[in-house]
Formats: sequence, C-alpha cells, structure tokens
Amino acid sequence: MPPKYHIATSQASNRFQKITRSGIIAWEEGCLKCARCVKKDCVYQVYEKRNLDGRQMLDSIDSVCMDCFRCVQNCPNRLIHKGLNPSYKVIGDHYWTPEIISNLWFQAESGRIPVSGAGYGGPFSGPGFDAMWTDMSEIVRPTRDGIHGREYISTTVDIGRKIMALELGPDGEVLSPAPPLVELPLPVIFDMLPWSPPGDNIPLAFLRSAKALGTFAIVRQTGLNPAIKGFLSNIIIYVDGNPDDLDTQFLRSARIIEIPGGEDPIALQRRFKSINPDLVVIIRLRLGPKTAEQVLALVAQGAEAIHCVADEYGLEEGSNPLFIKERMKEIHLHLVDKGVRDQITLIGGGGVAMAEHMAKLIICGADALSIDIPLLVAMECRVCRRCKEGIACPVELESVDPQWGSVRITNLMAGWHSQILEILGAMGMREVRRLRGEMGRAMFFEDLEREIFSTMGKRG
Repeated sequence: MPPKYHIATSQASNRFQKITRSGIIAWEEGCLKCARCVKKDCVYQVYEKRNLDGRQMLDSIDSVCMDCFRCVQNCPNRLIHKGLNPSYKVIGDHYWTPEIISNLWFQAESGRIPVSGAGYGGPFSGPGFDAMWTDMSEIVRPTRDGIHGREYISTTVDIGRKIMALELGPDGEVLSPAPPLVELPLPVIFDMLPWSPPGDNIPLAFLRSAKALGTFAIVRQTGLNPAIKGFLSNIIIYVDGNPDDLDTQFLRSARIIEIPGGEDPIALQRRFKSINPDLVVIIRLRLGPKTAEQVLALVAQGAEAIHCVADEYGLEEGSNPLFIKERMKEIHLHLVDKGVRDQITLIGGGGVAMAEHMAKLIICGADALSIDIPLLVAMECRVCRRCKEGIACPVELESVDPQWGSVRITNLMAGWHSQILEILGAMGMREVRRLRGEMGRAMFFEDLEREIFSTMGKRG
C-alpha cells in the first residue's frame, strides 16, 4: 500500500479586506449613552479592532464581525443592525456566485472545509451540478473514516491508456507492450485560464502549488519562458504553436503533453512518442454534440487520454448546449456500451467551481478533472473579468507573490481533498477510482422528475 497522501496547509491571510455577506450599520443619532455600551461587550472585540483600509477605503468591521448578533440584540435603542452588503451581491455572476467565491476564499486562507452550524439554507435543486445529489447513506453500507486518518482512502488516479489483457509467451514472459502511465495523487490538474491579468506571477503560483501537490499544470507552448524551467516535471505543455518549435530535449524528459484535437491528432501523437515512447499524450477536445463519437473514434485509433473541455460555465458548444455532466455521462456510457471504456483516460473540465463538483463529475464518468477559475479565486480574484477588458485588477493579481499564491492554492486543494475523502468515506469506498461512473450512487433531478410526473394525467 502506498504512503497516505497528505496535503500540508498553512495560514495564508488575505492581502485585501474580504467582501462579506453582511455588514454592520451603527446609527449614532438616538444613542442613549449607556454606561456600558454593547459594543464593549463584543466577545470578538470587533469594535476595538475597527480601522479604515486606506487602500480600498473600506471599514474593516464587516470582515472582522463573526455574526453572533449580540450587539444587535442587546442594544437598548436598537441602533445597531446587520444588513446585506451590496458589494457582496455584485461579485461574480449567475454561475460563479458570491457564495461560491466566498467559500473558495475561506478554504484558500485556512485549508479547512467551510461548515455552517445553521445547516444548508439554499435550494435543493437548480441548474447544472445542483440538479445532482450524491447518495451517502450511512445506514445501508459501512462507512470509512479517511479524513481523520483512521482508514486509508486512496485518491490516486492514472493518466494513460490501459491494456485489457496480457499476452504471455511460452515461458510466462509478458509479450504485451505496457503503455506508459502517469500517477496523480489527486484526480485534479490545473488548466489554462480563460482570462487572467498579465505577467508571470500567476503561472508561477500555479506551478509551485502543482509541485507541492504532486500534480500538473497545463502551460501553453507559446507561454514557455525561462522562469518556469525549474518546474518541467510538473508541466503539461499544450501545443498551441508549431510542433517543430518544441525542444527535442524537453520532449525526451517530459512526462505528459497535450495536443489539440485537430484534423489528425493521432499522427501528432505518434510523432511525439517516436521521440519519447514513455510520453503520455492527452488530446484536448471542445465538448459538443458529436464528442462521444469523436472520443470513440480516437480510442479505436490508439488515443491514450482525452481532455473534454466545456466553457467557464460548464456548457458545451452549440445552439442548445448541454451542461458538462450530461455530456460526460453520454460519453462514458457510449464507451461502456462499446466495451472500450477502460482503455482510455477521460479528463473533464469547465464549470468545476466547488469540491462537490469534483466528485459529481467523476460519478458522471470522468477519471480526473481540470480546474481553472477556482485557482484565481484562491488568490482573491472576484471574477469581475476587468482584466479581460484591459482594466486594472481591483486586487492587483498581476503583482501577487507566487509563493503566497501557491500556499493559497494548496490550501484550497487541501479543503477539496478533505471533502472528497468525506464523500468516499460516507459511500464506503476505499479509492476514488471506484467512484468513476457510479451513477447509482447519485440521484439526478431530471430523471426523478420524469419518473414521478410521467404517468400523471394518464388513465389506467
């Protein structure tokens, strides 16, 4: 049994004041001048710690307040109130919601799982991943305890092509060529960003964290520079330029490379593997209505791994796009039906915003997944996309310290790792590989709705 995978975390405080969901409103007019003001009784001493952040021109009291409501309830003249912060409501968008962003900030700062003692107060269904519920019944199956270290639960996955049977010689020697495999201790790779502030600091933060976690970060061929040479063992080069311009020495030492799914990606795969037979080649495909047939054709031609990518909202291409979970289910089941699913590694990416999305995408058939925007959010990004328009970033991401950024990303992944262990433990599973395609361990709102209401209005 391999050693237990552990992600070391450390506190990484925010550079900027957090935008909190609620804020304190304290009226001075009408104050009774009580001998003992309720502000002095605050157990967290938020009023004593209060100051003005000159860089953002914000009162720090909102980010320090712990929402105990003691001052609100005990003020005799009801002059202290808690109100919804208008700045909080406008961060992100309909998909990257303020709740998701603030939870990612919390995990990046501490490495801990965001837990609310008040329970879940949101809707129980919605679009995308919200229409999928994981089945974690502790009554019908034994549970595992991996998060506290009392049981071993593996989160390791392999990237590469697998053989379905071994061919043996007359003396028992193995004649079947063994395809190269790359092991990931966590089923996550860092993808290219759909938009980002300029500069090398953000890619360096990604690479530092990838090295600490033992995973990989995808870097464009056109973005290679001397600053990242020390991270070659944790880089997946995406060939977005002329393949002839790639350094042959690098190809001989690389472990994984990613190529676009153009006219003949298999020919390019053979070309790279003629230089380095131990190289694992990933073919990148944009999700669309015909992706399942494309994947099947590539498997038949000898593809090793396929990266199916949706947009930042998890939607595929097309006039009536499906969400990534629906298309990944289709691809997985199509390969199962043809009897070739176990030959290929499927990586899904796009729209993965929370730890639960990681588990849900694997249940829908992915072996591993790629993430992008959560890595930026870990470094205090507010998903405003101002940098996409050439406008200055409100949290100065272009000047972020790569070491600080890598700690924040590592903390985020530690929180996600703990949550996937919780899910696997509650399902009684000892390894994440068993979760792949286990759709019986999940409930899909669309299926339930169809089953419940399909017979309504029909006469027997």
